[in-house]
Amino acid sequence: MYDFAYHRPKSLADAVNGLKGKPDGKAMAGGMTLIPTLKQRLARPSDVVDLGDLKDLVGVKAEGAGVTIGAMTKHADVASSPDVKSAIPALAYLASHIGDPAVRNRGTLGGSVANNDPAADYPAAVLALNATITTNTRKIAADDFFKGLFETALGEGELITSITFPKAEKAAYMKFPNPASRYAMVGVFVAKTAAGVRVAVTGAGPSVFRVKAMEDALAKNFSSEAIKDIKIPSDDLNSDIHGSAEYRAHLVNVMARRAVDAASK
Repeated sequence: MYDFAYHRPKSLADAVNGLKGKPDGKAMAGGMTLIPTLKQRLARPSDVVDLGDLKDLVGVKAEGAGVTIGAMTKHADVASSPDVKSAIPALAYLASHIGDPAVRNRGTLGGSVANNDPAADYPAAVLALNATITTNTRKIAADDFFKGLFETALGEGELITSITFPKAEKAAYMKFPNPASRYAMVGVFVAKTAAGVRVAVTGAGPSVFRVKAMEDALAKNFSSEAIKDIKIPSDDLNSDIHGSAEYRAHLVNVMARRAVDAASK
């Protein structure tokens, strides 16, 4: 681990100021990604700004059209929240299957979404539910947030403060996890809301993405039968020791059909 300056601000304003003028500074939420990369000397930040004391960014608030979840809310708390379970059961289910108990009791919603790991679970929910990401400076639509491998629309010193998820008429998340890490080799979140049907895929590509062909088919007939013959091109998908691009392409269809079946119950 390389040397760095450690800061633990007591307010959001102090956290933002702690990152200002430090292009190599890093904000740390739960630390589930940053700490391992520091230990392995894969990251060399000049400063680490620990957001652990920002209690204003913790909690779930039920609203008429959905739920707003603070960025520093832990996965385990999202999974057990009565408000999340009532408004969007699929989101609570997703949170309950992130990593293992240790990860779920340390990792945070905002940290996961800001990191945009290609195999993270939350980005699929954010994109499929067309959530709104609120930062210390603006609101960002889900379709505009995820830009690529570990890349988002967040600017220098910009921090997620909360994410608002609209209620879904029908929704479900299904993933094929790596048996060791529990990361999604492929995860598919299907949601039918007042705005229409959206299908978001994580784990398969460099970043979360939508499948328009499935969305169009499900808008006409919300059944797994409607998408069973839709093929996912493997050209731009991930390929590694855990599974080829072709295998992941196949899994997208399998997980999508399972999600639709689960959402229809």
